[in-house]
Amino acid sequence: MKKDNNMKNIVLQLVMIMLIVVSCGQETSDVAAKKAELEGYKAEVHELNLKIAQTEKELSEMDSTFGNNNKNAVLITTVKVTESPFIHKIEARGSVESRTNVMLSAEMPGKIETIKVKEGQSVTKGQVLATLDADILYNSIAELKTNLELATAVYERQANLWKQKIGTEIKYLEAKANKEGLERKLATVNSQLAQAIIKAPFSGTIDAIPARVGEMTAPGSPLIRIVKLQDVYIQADISEKYISSFKKGDKVDVYFPAEDKNVSTTLASVSQVINSMNRTFSLEVNMPKVNFPVKPNQVVVLKLTDYTNDAAKLVPTKIIQNDNIGHFVFIVENDAAKKAHVTIGKSYNNQTEVLEGLALNTVVAKDGYRELAEGVKIRTKPLNATNSNLKTSN
Repeated sequence: MKKDNNMKNIVLQLVMIMLIVVSCGQETSDVAAKKAELEGYKAEVHELNLKIAQTEKELSEMDSTFGNNNKNAVLITTVKVTESPFIHKIEARGSVESRTNVMLSAEMPGKIETIKVKEGQSVTKGQVLATLDADILYNSIAELKTNLELATAVYERQANLWKQKIGTEIKYLEAKANKEGLERKLATVNSQLAQAIIKAPFSGTIDAIPARVGEMTAPGSPLIRIVKLQDVYIQADISEKYISSFKKGDKVDVYFPAEDKNVSTTLASVSQVINSMNRTFSLEVNMPKVNFPVKPNQVVVLKLTDYTNDAAKLVPTKIIQNDNIGHFVFIVENDAAKKAHVTIGKSYNNQTEVLEGLALNTVVAKDGYRELAEGVKIRTKPLNATNSNLKTSN
């Protein structure tokens, strides 16, 4: 019985061994099959790579921009040269001036007796602003009036006698001369008294009062400044090279830095006389209507159009470069960069006028132009531009 059990165990072990051997053999067969399958795929890939390489070679010979050449090309944006209106402006510093900006002064020496106004006060024409000490003049006037009364009475008496043929003609003439002389002296002293009273020459505003009560003054010494803000204009000095560039009625843009405001107006007059000291001529600009305060001597910046061209060839100013020949830009020919030397005109607002060297519709390199050199292959990308004067090439 025990012997039979041993036999069964031996048989069972043999069966297990056989199953393990069979299983290992099957696994080995699957791995081999996968390896063979992989080798087949690799062979197919190798064959496809050969076909791809051959096709790329053929395409490169047919199209220079394909393959490695296209990958190494410089990516740029382009613009086409078109004819567009072009204006050029110059800037000049100007100042607000007033025709009724007057510093009043005394016409005679004397001590300031009264100042009847304050800074900022509005006054009317003829209003008394200040007076000088004139006691001597008042006394002289009183004395002259007394003498004149007597002289007038004597003259009238002598005139009556002379009409009656009584008395001598010489006494009549002396009385008349004495009376008329006193009248003239009284008129002179009254004129001197008027000089001691400072009146407003026009209606306006008291801007400054440098004088003080009790001070001595003399002809030409500043007393009171009066201005009329409604009568202002803008004045600027311009270089003589622009003497023929402007005319009355031209549009002018005026910038007020203190207010950060821009307004438009026109030229009122253009001086034809050159200042020999600084070689400039004067422009007078009409003061525009503004909704902010403007003061005499306030600084402004003028923009004046000195040149226009209704059909100018324009390119972005930044793309113009220089070499030992002169100015040039890069244009696009056969998908490659080429130098085009140009003669340029004026530049304004980031655009430059090209006078010679570029034909209409020439494609010019824009963004990326600094990476270009003669003959470099290029690729173009769309240009997101809103400038109607510079169009993107297709």
